[in-house]
Amino acid sequence: MWDVKAVSAAVLGALKTYRLTESDARDVCQDAWLELLRAPGALRDEAKLAAWLTTTARRRALRMITRNRRETPRPLPDSGTTPETEVVRAELARALWAAVDLLPDVHRRLMWLLAHRPELSYTQLAGELGISPASVGRLRRRCLDRLRRALEKGGWA
Repeated sequence: MWDVKAVSAAVLGALKTYRLTESDARDVCQDAWLELLRAPGALRDEAKLAAWLTTTARRRALRMITRNRRETPRPLPDSGTTPETEVVRAELARALWAAVDLLPDVHRRLMWLLAHRPELSYTQLAGELGISPASVGRLRRRCLDRLRRALEKGGWA
């Protein structure tokens, strides 16, 4: 049988070149073991266990690094932020989403997609909304105009 601790230590050692956090490296190593358990036929020669796990872990590490690069980092809080500005910002967000709730369904869905899935292209947005890609820009403009008017009406000029 396999010496799990020794093989895992070798895999973790190989992952050091990827500059992952210790917890990420352990997750990647654990994922490699899980992949082996899910597909027992993937390892044809038990003597090559460490090499198979290392290769699998390296591929998973590269995927993790690529995925992490795509994620948009949240900006750090401004050091000049005061409790008052945080309250105003939160109240504006509440007013904005309350105004979005009053919009027609397709406008609400568009605003949600723009806010929560900014990576979508116009073609993808059109697919999600069930409209033509040529209509997305006009719909977006009408929607933003309605929101602006609603916010101005509510005193958020």
